[in-house]
Amino acid sequence: MDRDLLGRTSTAERVAAILRERITEGVFEPGARLSEETIGTALGVSRNTLREAFRLLSHERLLVHQLNRGVFVRRLTAEDVVDLYRVRRLVECAAIRGAVPPSPQALAALREALAEAGRAAAQERWHDVGTGNMRFHQAVVALAGSERLDEMMRQVLAELRLTFLAMKNPRAFHEPYIGRNREILKLIEAGDAGGAERLLDDYLADAEAQLVRAHS
Repeated sequence: MDRDLLGRTSTAERVAAILRERITEGVFEPGARLSEETIGTALGVSRNTLREAFRLLSHERLLVHQLNRGVFVRRLTAEDVVDLYRVRRLVECAAIRGAVPPSPQALAALREALAEAGRAAAQERWHDVGTGNMRFHQAVVALAGSERLDEMMRQVLAELRLTFLAMKNPRAFHEPYIGRNREILKLIEAGDAGGAERLLDDYLADAEAQLVRAHS
């Protein structure tokens, strides 16, 4: 019995990870209804497994169950934005403070995420610019060397993606942050954690203000 439960839970967690990634990529937009039949068939999993995955993502505040209607991707509020950015400041700024000097692997991840955003911008794929920027900040948190913080940040960024979709001009929102991420990276590479943290704090304050206005 325990082995059966473990198997179902592990499968549900893998399904939840796939759906979380699709939300992060913007495949499922806020307010979208998730069809058990369509998703279950596409992933080749049972309805019970899929419902467990939905439950996990509801716990992460990515989905919401509406009685007699089904499961939907959450629509976030201005209050959600404020709370998400409170978490980001606490985690990302601390990660920079504690990562002197950063490892070569950590720097490589930051550079690749920045390059990804740059390539997307060159092709005017603004949604993908947002994805690259988010991966840059996932790599910032990875500077702390904590698997628990990495997992938490993946959940935060998936929820954050829902707020980005409220921006009517994605280019105007995402493009300026490529350069700001580049400046943060330069200071991290130079070993100036204090300077990088100050730039990051300003970055987060500006992004929060833009998103709060969009959700008000």
